[in-house]
Amino acid sequence: METGSDRDGPGTVVGVGGDAVLVVGGANMDVKARSAAPLVAATSNPGRTHLSPGGVGRNIAENLARLGRTTRLVTVVGTDHLGDDLLARTAASGVDVRAVRRTPDHPTGTYTAVLDDAGELAVAVSSMAAVETLTPVDLPADLVAGAGLVVVDGNVSAAVVAHVVTTASACRVPVVLDPVSVAKAARVASYLGGLAMVTPNTDELTALAGTGDRDAALAALHARGVGTVWLRSGRDGSRLSTPDGTAVLASVPARAVDVTGAGDAMLAAYCHALLDGADPVDAARYGHAAAALTVATTATVHPDLSDDLVRSLL
Repeated sequence: METGSDRDGPGTVVGVGGDAVLVVGGANMDVKARSAAPLVAATSNPGRTHLSPGGVGRNIAENLARLGRTTRLVTVVGTDHLGDDLLARTAASGVDVRAVRRTPDHPTGTYTAVLDDAGELAVAVSSMAAVETLTPVDLPADLVAGAGLVVVDGNVSAAVVAHVVTTASACRVPVVLDPVSVAKAARVASYLGGLAMVTPNTDELTALAGTGDRDAALAALHARGVGTVWLRSGRDGSRLSTPDGTAVLASVPARAVDVTGAGDAMLAAYCHALLDGADPVDAARYGHAAAALTVATTATVHPDLSDDLVRSLL
């Protein structure tokens, strides 16, 4: 069962447009619990909980849509009430969800995060069985070829990542990969050749490159064909590395309420600015501003995000 249709007529796949972004990845409901005081292990902690649409790919897609970018999401959700709510709220933000497949075999994914009293992540549990059923069949070549940029996250299988990279390369469409986690970075490490950009944190970089030496890891990824490595370090800023050199960027100061979704906003804003003609360093600064706005709200995606709001911090 699918939400809507991907086709105008027999054999005609609806494209997303040359300046649009196709996002392939996770979609789930976020359950976020924030402690009202410093966390105490192995006992109940008073605090507040918040339920909202989430998932790395879905978050990136919503951020892009709120910035004014035409965006289509490819993922899998259950046929349950959580899936109904997730798709309705994602579509309401401006994301095209017609290519989302629904399955009766698995519940819609969930991401349960426990935050400390400062809004920093203490621990999280991800249940993504529905998304893991995504296959290359869900991504026809015409859909990929119609995009100006493809973003794929590590929540999908290595086979899907390989299919996206191969198909996009044949169509001359750049691909950006968000590894998502150390475990998921390790399983896609063999499929990096030809990527326009990969966006790891320090631990994910080690998993991708097989070495804990930062400079050696960056060099190894470039040698394997990755154009840009955006090494992200949260409040400590980021490092934008290309074969021609490296730019070190500071984060944009913000009072952190909830860090969930900051990296997704950062990547989405980068892609949006890059497609608008910004150079990579300026696009990364734009991304940092979007991340600062996101951590200052309890929402996974800033509900009032806009290009003007992001630029107000630059």
